[in-house]
This record gives sequence, structure tokens and C-alpha cells, in this order.
Amino acid sequence: MAMEAVEIERMIQEAFPTAEVQITDLAGDGNHYAASVVADEFKGLTRVKQHQLVYAALKGKMDGPAGELHALALTTKARD
Repeated sequence: MAMEAVEIERMIQEAFPTAEVQITDLAGDGNHYAASVVADEFKGLTRVKQHQLVYAALKGKMDGPAGELHALALTTKARD
């Protein structure tokens, strides 16, 4: 089952209200996306922790083979 880019953006935006979020569908199949997230909430956090928080914001949508989202290439950083 595929996931829409707007749904990914909405879920990330809900978790990080200050975020600038850009979603790109990499394969046109609704399962492989890239996301760029720049947020104040990331200040002082390692990149690994930033990524963990974004994955948590997706509330299990990437869990296992039955997940709605197969792949998400992340670029995250704190706003300057």
C-alpha cells in the first residue's frame, strides 16, 4: 500500500511545527521518498537523533514489510 507525499509532510509537520519540509517521490511508486527537514527542534541533537525523531513522527508507517512506506532518504538539520 503506497503513501502520499502530502501525508508524509503532514505527519512530519505535526511533530515539528517549525520545520521546513520538502518531500520528493524518488521512484513514482509512492513507496520511495526523500525528505529534507530543517527545524528548530533539531538544535543540539546529533544527526542520528534527528533521524530517529523523524522516523518516530511517521508512527510506524515504515515498520516491516507491511509498512506503507518502504524507503525514506532523510536529510535533516537544525535551522541556523
